[in-house]
Amino acid sequence: MSGHGQEQNERAPLRPAVFLDRDGTINEQMGYINHLSRFHLLPKVGEAIRLLNRHGLPVVVVTNQSGLARGYFPAALLDAVHAEMVRLLALDSARIDGLYVCPHHPEAKEERYRQACSCRKPKTGLLEQAARDMGLDLARSYMVGDRWSDLRCGAAAGATSLLVLTGYGRGDLCYIGPNQAVQPAHVSEDLVAAVQWILEQERRREALAQ
Repeated sequence: MSGHGQEQNERAPLRPAVFLDRDGTINEQMGYINHLSRFHLLPKVGEAIRLLNRHGLPVVVVTNQSGLARGYFPAALLDAVHAEMVRLLALDSARIDGLYVCPHHPEAKEERYRQACSCRKPKTGLLEQAARDMGLDLARSYMVGDRWSDLRCGAAAGATSLLVLTGYGRGDLCYIGPNQAVQPAHVSEDLVAAVQWILEQERRREALAQ
């Protein structure tokens, strides 16, 4: 498991956050991103993340990257892709507050990546590590993704799970979802629609707390 997030003041209260899957949610789903030229942000993603930034909700990207374990690309490329993601978001005045990556796979070529880890979604290790690092309240947080593994991960961590219909989302909704015990709290056309729904839930929470 690898990741980075903001330092947490021990006295600060726990905060809700929005956890985002990467491929198919933030960028175009193209299989393994094995070259920088294959990384393209989806429409309105910068706008969506900027909205979360403006409302003070930490944005944490949590992503399985087994292509690293399988030897499809080196760690340097993964770093370059994430630097490009940060750069492109900055052009829209948007930022992420944390990035957590699972590079593992049980059949990895490299021994250091060959393990049945606790961080590969739908397991909850990435979210739990981010919560420890950043002082996040998982029960008040949201997990947004285009796969049912994202939804199961969010639900297992106690977060509210949303499905976006970008990436694999539309197909998963039709062919995977009907047989699943875990169901999304909301289905959104894209990330900006998901964020608008999240912000409405936060407004309702604030109104109830007053």
